[in-house]
Amino acid sequence: MPLSSGADPRPAVTILLKGYPRLSETFIAQEIRALERLGLDIRIVSLRHPTDRKRHPVHAEIAAPVRYLPEYLWREPLRVMRGWRQSRRLSGYRAARTAFLRDLRRDPTPNRIRRFGQALVLAAELPEDIGRLHAHFIHTPASVARYTALLRGLPWSVSAHAKDIWTTPAWELREKLASCAWAVACTEAGTAALAALAPPGRVRLVHHGIDAARFPPFAREPARRTGEDPGDPIRLLSVGRAVAKKGYDDLLSALALLPKELHWRLRHIGGGPLLPSLQQQARRLGIAERVDFQGAQAQEAVLQAYRDADLFVLASRIAADGDRDGLPNVLVEALSQRLSAIATALPGITELIEDGVTGTTVASADPLTLAAALARLMRDPALRDRLGTAGETRARTQFTLERGIAVLAERFGIETHAVEDRPRLDALDSVDSVSD
Repeated sequence: MPLSSGADPRPAVTILLKGYPRLSETFIAQEIRALERLGLDIRIVSLRHPTDRKRHPVHAEIAAPVRYLPEYLWREPLRVMRGWRQSRRLSGYRAARTAFLRDLRRDPTPNRIRRFGQALVLAAELPEDIGRLHAHFIHTPASVARYTALLRGLPWSVSAHAKDIWTTPAWELREKLASCAWAVACTEAGTAALAALAPPGRVRLVHHGIDAARFPPFAREPARRTGEDPGDPIRLLSVGRAVAKKGYDDLLSALALLPKELHWRLRHIGGGPLLPSLQQQARRLGIAERVDFQGAQAQEAVLQAYRDADLFVLASRIAADGDRDGLPNVLVEALSQRLSAIATALPGITELIEDGVTGTTVASADPLTLAAALARLMRDPALRDRLGTAGETRARTQFTLERGIAVLAERFGIETHAVEDRPRLDALDSVDSVSD
């Protein structure tokens, strides 16, 4: 929706994403849609084509056109050559080439070359009305944004999330933070890590919030299942990609340790490369008939899964390469549906879940402790009710979409009061969900 007044000279913004659309990055899509509602003119540029076969409803609501850069330079040689020839004429070419060669000496990889090639294409094809670049993730999308900004003499900004913060070298973070106009991160821990490398005031905290329109309150019946009835087992749910940092091998090991008299079923929603090995592990542990791996699902199915479940569990950990979760959006979603949650006590997660107050936290990579916590909550419906109620209050008061969008709107220069007829984000009728 365009701004009602033609007096606003604010130029359009290009938002760079690693891939679009992605089921696991709906928090980005809902942010883009919210900014569009406030009048920001957005163009989406993706470094990769989509691989998910399904899409969430919010993707259909986004009006921004999408441009895909050459995913691999050799696949579109003429486009890359044309981008290089046109970009060489730009006044910022020398500065961008110098920055790239300096980076290449420290990171002599094909990926580094690919990002500069993508930047050459983007700089050559960027419409003249684009006045700012914004990257989601401070690793590869921010590299393309930085080189393109140098080529075209434009300001750029970045939203950092999880893996990109913890697996990007400090020298690269420091230089990107010095170059960008502003940056935001979605957890206190991530914000602190970036702020330590950035000029004062450059980095701000913006939690990913719950969109109350897409996650309306659920009138959950009082919990009653205790796991004692084999005909009515406890319904466990976990939503997340099957990757190392999600700790699903730890979760399966914990489930195998549960007392035999406890009856349960686990529903897992999410794609990912480790699904085959996790299915094999479940068979090896003798629990395969209790675990339903459903793969990636659309938002409506995920929301219904939250409402059908008795207990949510996520066993995140720090992977060997340093990759880790920030604050998984699925935890905010689960709590918004008054669903009690067990998660590991990693920074970011503990900003939402306070052990014994708004949920339960346990040590990461510790199946025995996780099994004990699962058994305690499975046997205690009243505790699940209490934690679920407190968790919902926390999610709906401190982790709302509006809080984060207000900060981003100010950063993008949006005067929110200027759009008199914009819909309230909490007054829409659609009901969807976000998977992480």
